[in-house]
Amino acid sequence: MPHRTDTIDDNPEAPMPRARRRMRGWRPLRRVALWLRSWLSWIGVRLLALMIVLVLLFSFINPPTTWTIIQGQREFPGRAARQWVGLDRISPHMVRAVVAAEDANFCNHWGFDMVEIRRVIASGSSRGASTITQQTAKNVFLWQGRSWPRKVMETVYTPMIEALWSKRRIVEVYLNIAEFGRGVFGIKAAAEHYFKTTPDKLTLRQSAALASILPAPRTRNPQTGSARTRSIVSGAETIRADGRDSCLRLGR
Repeated sequence: MPHRTDTIDDNPEAPMPRARRRMRGWRPLRRVALWLRSWLSWIGVRLLALMIVLVLLFSFINPPTTWTIIQGQREFPGRAARQWVGLDRISPHMVRAVVAAEDANFCNHWGFDMVEIRRVIASGSSRGASTITQQTAKNVFLWQGRSWPRKVMETVYTPMIEALWSKRRIVEVYLNIAEFGRGVFGIKAAAEHYFKTTPDKLTLRQSAALASILPAPRTRNPQTGSARTRSIVSGAETIRADGRDSCLRLGR
């Protein structure tokens, strides 16, 4: 005769309580979730390590090409070939002009211009606040176009570049891979294509005209007398006078 203390759980054939059945049903999904998290962590750590290695490598080796350059050369195969030019062989006017046009506080930030970002947010403007370092990260390692994956990777690359490259190296790489027109990549090709000269001989107004087309190089042409060019000339002279180009160690 069974005792009163005996319960249904003592019977192996008794049905399992609903809560226990539910927990046991979730176990395979939990194992999958743990495996997926472990796998993503494994991939993430190695991807981060690869990004660091590439940034370190290009701190002293010139990037051979980029996705944007490959695409542009396919679209416009007849344009002048890109050739690398060291910063010492580029006119200081050109360096100041591109800083004045694209990132006037370049020497004073760590890759993100928080002052400019706050100003854009406060104004409700749709224009970007991308720095030269961010543009270099995008142009060297990523692709064009707007997407969240690209922006996230750009945000990761930017502080790496600032940590491992000098400011002079950042500007040098930027000027040598930037698109200055349809199929025109790098400052040497741009100087030759538009002004039949070399980068070291560019005047301030020519430099400002080239810098003026960088936001939309496929739809603009450098005009030495345009309002945008005159504004960049003024900006370049200003950052020279107030020392905001000091990190670049340019000739006065």
